[in-house]
Amino acid sequence: MLSDRDEGYFPRGRSVLRRIHEERAVGLFFGQRALAIGALHPVAFTGTLENTAGRLRPFRRLAHTGKVFEEIFFGTREEADKALAFVHRLHSRVKGELPEDAGPYPQGTPYSAFDPELMFWTMAVIADSAPYFYELFVRKLSDEEHEQLWQEYILFGELFGMPRDAAPPTYREWRAWWNETLHSDKMHLTPDGREVGYATAFEIPLPATHQPAKRVHDLIMLGSLPEVVREHYGLRWTRAQELAFRATVRSMRAARPFTPSVIRRGRCARSYDLVAETERRRIERGQYTPQAVSADSAAT
Repeated sequence: MLSDRDEGYFPRGRSVLRRIHEERAVGLFFGQRALAIGALHPVAFTGTLENTAGRLRPFRRLAHTGKVFEEIFFGTREEADKALAFVHRLHSRVKGELPEDAGPYPQGTPYSAFDPELMFWTMAVIADSAPYFYELFVRKLSDEEHEQLWQEYILFGELFGMPRDAAPPTYREWRAWWNETLHSDKMHLTPDGREVGYATAFEIPLPATHQPAKRVHDLIMLGSLPEVVREHYGLRWTRAQELAFRATVRSMRAARPFTPSVIRRGRCARSYDLVAETERRRIERGQYTPQAVSADSAAT
């Protein structure tokens, strides 16, 4: 029988990471932004694409990943460890070589889900995206909160097997690394990366009744991307969009104090399931839905 003292790896009331990820506005945005930015690392992206069984239903896979993360963020240690063991089994199959040159990475560059650099990159895009939306919709974090949050993200990476020394030891060093890396020649979008990254951010399948909300979602997602990332994708960002983005964020922040906590805080599993179910229905009806099929797999 579990002890009442099992509060998980990120205890409520003490964990900054948990406080941030419990905001549903964070949970509904951070994963897509993280994946769109994550696609700029061609080795990490190709390793994921070439070793996934979810190409034809990518949003089902993303929904499942979101729920696994919530088990780790919010569950007991036993629940988190069960989710981590499942992920470890999947990751044990993710290894191979780049099938062709990708920016600075030549054909034959090896990849593995357990490569420390790639594990860190996967954690890094999350560590940048979630607090971005928390500060956008809720409030700015203090220097102390940023530092604690960074240490908790390092723990999050370690739970998946990432060596601690793969990550910068302090928040300040992490931000310097992040800004330098985003503007370096290590960032390169392959054709598949551009297609899948864009679809992940802006073509999320939702029912027709949710389309007005999706337009707001897409504006916020576009405005949230760093300028250098928008340039990689060839996305325009106009003055009119900037003004609309600011006005939308102001209205969302103003509404937050009047929104019951049961609505604005908690797990997003039901929303993730809605996306996966909408994707399933579209496929059954023969309607368009993004599919992460690489050129090589499409030809076989």
